[in-house]
Formats: sequence, C-alpha cells, structure tokens
Amino acid sequence: MKDASESSNIVSLTQRLDPSSERGGALLNTVRDIAGRRLQILINGMFEHVDDALFDLAEKAENNAAQMHYFDGMREVRKRRPIVERSFLAQVSRELSDFASNFRNTSPGGSPLPVGSVELSLVADNELEESLAITSMIGKNETRLTRELFAVNQRLSVIYGGLKIEDGTNPVGPAALSQAFRQAMRELSAEMRVKLIIYKLFDRYVLASLDELYQEINAELVRAGVLPQLRHEVLRNGGASRAGSASAAGNAGATGEAQDETAFLGEEESGASGELLQTLRTLFSARRGMPASGGRLPAGALQLPSANELIGALSVLQSQAAISQQLPLHAASNAVELAGEVQQLKEHLLAQIGSLRGEKPSQVSTIDEDTIDLVGMLFEFILEDRNLPTEMQVLLARLQIPYLKAAILDRKLFAHRQHPARRLLDNLADAAKGWSAESDRDHRLHDKVKSIVDRLLQDFDDDLSIFERLCVELQEFQDISRRRAELAEQRVAESTRGREKLEQARRRAAREILSRIDGHTLPPLIHGILSRAWANYLVLTILRQGEESSEFRDALRFANDFIDSTKPARTLDERRALRQMLPGIERALRRGLANVAFQESDIDRLLAQLHIYYRHQLGEAVPEADVQAVEESTSLPIPESIQPIAESEAELARTAPEAEPVLDTPEMRLVAELKPGTWLEFVSGPETIERAKLSWISPMSGRYLFVNRRGLKVADYSPNELAEALASGTARVLDSTALFDRALDAIVGRLSQPATANSPAIE
Repeated sequence: MKDASESSNIVSLTQRLDPSSERGGALLNTVRDIAGRRLQILINGMFEHVDDALFDLAEKAENNAAQMHYFDGMREVRKRRPIVERSFLAQVSRELSDFASNFRNTSPGGSPLPVGSVELSLVADNELEESLAITSMIGKNETRLTRELFAVNQRLSVIYGGLKIEDGTNPVGPAALSQAFRQAMRELSAEMRVKLIIYKLFDRYVLASLDELYQEINAELVRAGVLPQLRHEVLRNGGASRAGSASAAGNAGATGEAQDETAFLGEEESGASGELLQTLRTLFSARRGMPASGGRLPAGALQLPSANELIGALSVLQSQAAISQQLPLHAASNAVELAGEVQQLKEHLLAQIGSLRGEKPSQVSTIDEDTIDLVGMLFEFILEDRNLPTEMQVLLARLQIPYLKAAILDRKLFAHRQHPARRLLDNLADAAKGWSAESDRDHRLHDKVKSIVDRLLQDFDDDLSIFERLCVELQEFQDISRRRAELAEQRVAESTRGREKLEQARRRAAREILSRIDGHTLPPLIHGILSRAWANYLVLTILRQGEESSEFRDALRFANDFIDSTKPARTLDERRALRQMLPGIERALRRGLANVAFQESDIDRLLAQLHIYYRHQLGEAVPEADVQAVEESTSLPIPESIQPIAESEAELARTAPEAEPVLDTPEMRLVAELKPGTWLEFVSGPETIERAKLSWISPMSGRYLFVNRRGLKVADYSPNELAEALASGTARVLDSTALFDRALDAIVGRLSQPATANSPAIE
C-alpha cells in the first residue's frame, strides 16, 4: 500500500503543472538534461560516420567534378562540425525552455501545423529536395515511434500547464529535432548532394535512436509521478488507435499494407525520388485524417479487392477505353470529357469489381487508394499542363488506365526515374511538346503518338516489357525525325548567318569608301568605280579573306591611291609620280574587277576611259570631246548588277540597325538565360499557335532564330522584341523539366496546401 506522501506526488491526466513553479521547472530541467545528454552522444556519433560516407561516395563518383564536390564537403564538415553540433543542441535546448511561450504565440488555438506543411512550397529544386528529405524523415519516424511519442506528448502536456502537444509540436519530437538540425545545417556551405547524405545519416544515427531517448524521458517522468498509469490506446489524427484492440485479421491487413508500402516506395531509393514518395504517402494520409501506416478494415465490411481483382477490373475498363479510342476525337470537347473520366476512375473501378464479384466493395486498401489517387492526379496534371498542346493532352490522357495497371503491378514505377513506363510517358510528352498542326502537316508525329497509345490500350495485359519495346520504337522514330530536322535546321542557320555576314561586310565596305571620298570632288568615272565596283570587291574580300587580311589592306590602299591619282599634276615631279602609279592602278583594277563578275570587254572599256582621263591629267593632247565625254559620262561601263552599297554617310546611318537599349526587366533577364534547344510557344492570332525551338543566337546581331520540329524557320527576334513578346503573352517559354518530375512536384504542392471547402479533396 502506498503512503499518502507518495500518492500526492502522482499527477493525473486532468491535472496541470505550472512550468514556472519549482516542481514544473525541475521536471523541465530533467527533460532538458536527458535530451541534451543523449542528443549530444547521437549527433557526435552521426558526424563520426559522415567522413567515411562522403569518402566512399567520392571514390564511386561518376566524374571528377562530382568527386571534388564530395571532397569539398568532407573539408567543410571537418571545419564546421563543432559549430553545427553546438547550433543544433542549443536550438533544442531553447525549444524546450521557450516552448510554452512560443507555442502560444505561433499557434493560436493550440492547433499544430499538419505534418505535410513542413516547408513544402514549390521553390528552387535544391530547397524542394531538402524539404522532401526532412518531411520524409519526420513522417517515417513519427509513425515508427507512435507509442513512445504519444506518452511523451501526454506527459509534457502536463508539465507545460495543459498545452495540447502533438507529434508536430513536441520540442523533442522528430519534427522539431529535424527542423533544428536543418537550421544548424545552414552553417554548412556544401553542395545539396552532400547535405542530403548528411540528412540520411541524421535519420539513421539520430532519429532512429530516439526510442531510447523517449523511454528514458518517460521513465523519469513516471518516477516523478507524472501519469504513471498512462495507457497507449490513443486517439491519433482523428482516428482510433489500434495499438491494443486490433483483430487478427486487421493485423494481417496491416502487415500486407506495410509490405505494399515498402514496394510502393522502392528499395533503397537514393536522391529525391524515395523522399518524394514518402512525402506523398504522408500527405495522402494527412488528407484522409489517418496515419501513414494505413487503416483497418471496418467490422462487417466486404473483403478489400486483391491486386488480381483490381487488374482484372482495369483490364475490362481498358478494353472499353480501347473501343472508344477508335471514335473520332475533337480536342477541346474531349479534354473536358476526359477530365471527368480521370476524376471518376476510382468509382468506375469499384463498380466494375462489384459486377465481377457480385458485391461492390466500399473501398480499396490504403496503398491501392494512394496509387489510384496518385495516378489520377498525374493525369489531371497532364490535362492541365500548358507544356502540351491540347490535341496531345487528349491523346496522352487516354493512358490513365494502362498506367494505373502498371503502377499496381510494379509499385516502383513512381520511385525509379528509369522505369520503362515512366521513361515512355516522359518521352511521349517531350516529343509532343514541339508538336503543332503546321509543323506536322504529314501527321507523322501525331500518328506515332496515337499508335503507341492505341497499342497500350489494346495490347497491354500484365506484361510490363511492352513499355520498354515502345520506348525503343519511339526513340528510333525520334532519332530519324531529329536527323532530318537537323539538316534543315543547319541550312536555315547557315543561310541566316550568311545574310548577316553579307550585310555586315557591305556596311564595313560602305564606311571605308564613304570615309575616303567624303570631301573630295571626284569625276563621275572615278566615283562610280569606287562606290560600285570597288566597294563590291571590298565586300567580297571581307567575306573570303576577312577584315584583318593583307588582301583587304591592299584593297584599301588601292582606294587611297585611286583617289590621290585625281589630284592635278601640274609640276614635273607630280606628273612623274602619277606615271609611276598608273601601272599598279591598272593591275589592281583588272584583278579586282574580274573578281566581281566584270566581263573582259567591260574591263577594257573602263580602262580605255581611264586612259583618256589620265592622259588629260598628265597634260597630253586629248580631243576635247573625249575628255568631256569621260568627265560628264552618266553611263559607265559597269554591269547593272553591281549597284552602289550606299550613296552617303547619311544613307548608311539611316539603314543601320538601331542599337537597342539595354532593359532590366524580368523578361529581358529570361531572354538572356535562354539556351539553344529551348522550346517556346508563339501566338500570332486567335487560332494561330506555333511551337518553335531556339536554334541559334547570332553572335553578330544578337538575334534569336527559331525553327519548328521539322527544322524550318518560324521566326527570328531581337532580344528586345522577344522580351516584348514574352511580356505581352504572345510568346511563352515551355518547361524543359521531364513531365513526371513536374507532375510530382505539382502534386506535392497541391497536397501541401491547407484543405479548404473549394480545394479538391482526395476521395
């Protein structure tokens, strides 16, 4: 029998302590001391394994760059480890000390944040990966530690004056410890791949050992008389606990669920994929208001459909879909119709199972429900994905049933990026991204995508190898199309490059000639030769030999000598100098004019006129009529095809492309970041939409050249013009991320939003 003094120290669940009281403060110190001591041992042990883990990964790295990331991470961890450890332990200690006030300030009404809300906004890829890793660790360990964590929650609630404490708000729970470690990791300047490895080690060596921490806390608080008779039949997330009351059948169902979950998540998934799926499972469970470990079959309910029953029912629905696929399609109306079918598939599936077994089940197992919902949301995303043309959305959305069958047959479909079914859908979406009616006039791409969809609907039973075969077939089709398009694309780029080089050469030649004849009054014969024949020779020399060549310098030297030869030769020395220049002028003219398509007869006629002019310059007797004819001639022996490049500096300036002002706008920054190979959508009218790939950026003019999937030119824009099109909405950059990755990120974002009356609920 217990004495009175002992019984008076026992605190029941309905009693509350004041954390500021002597006894409450002493109990808080006890919890803080236990947590600090044990966590220091655990975090220290974890960091002892970091060096070895990073070294092993560095040795197995796929290239030198990746290896250096791991070695840099090792050096950074060695240098910053003491700071990270101190920051983590200090954060946990602060949380325990300040919990009561912080809880009241940050969570009005005592409602904790849902598990799925832990920093899962759609942000940069690195932050998303980090958030997924944290959320996955939290969900997994909260599920594993249900009993111990519940007892700690209840006893801490008493110490903290009756505040309702749940897994997500417990200052020593997996959520708080994971967030404290994430905060401490900000002290570490390392690549995200290195941080993700450290998070996995934190999960393995710290969170995996929390049961010992909770057992010691519970034991000490029980010894202090805090809820010594606490039972573990608890209410958790709104559903009744099955800890001590589940039937044998329920337990067997739970075992099957656990095995299915392992298969659903894949085996030892690395990177973000495994974390993502654990997060999705946690979020699906949070939406249903039940833990991620699954539910139990209600008493009197029909037996849950087996995987074989699901596959059988889906095969019937698939055959019906294959028949309807043969009917004519209209993209807009079918997109709306398909959206309804996507959302109703679960109900159709249960009805079909009911017709096969004679009784319609009310539900499927949790893992199957997750799979059905996930595939459904994937295909809802496809029907809303602006990356895909409407016609392609309609075609790909028909694949929902085959992909649901594939996901039930092989739970790893969502976990493995290289799964054949996943690669096939990604490749179909990538091919469809560049489709437009204009670029596919022969319907080759449309028919290929449709044939793959038809074959999956008609031929896919339970042999998953069909996805690999279709992947190979699609890749071969794409390779042939790509080679054909690359030839056309190369011709377009070379043609555009040639025009730009020609225009640049013409402008350079015009500047050189105009700068030399400016201020001189030249006879029409000399002026015509320079501005027409010789200017075109300069253009040809620039294109063939370049502006830095000796040939180009010689051609400019000739222009200078030719102009000097028009100066009056009054003295004997001036005449002697002119006579010495004339043979070189004649040789240069013959060679240059022959290069710009002058006929020999035209060259002789031109030189004959020049001989008359120079004889007159040298003071020789020349018939006045001949001199007047040369000086006043408006009809020169120059082919009509050789026209002046520019008549004046003013004309040259007028035709010069205006220098575009450098604008600092989001659209201009986006334009500057575009790389060849990026796809855009251009809208030139209500019914005119074209998709084009950035093929080439001119190094001379800076213009952006776009081609369609056949390699034919669609448009070219200056940077400012393209930025204006993006700002006005007549152009839009298409996402280059694979369809599956974008869909899963969007699903995580959707599930992470607080449920509202208007938000779509998971059935």
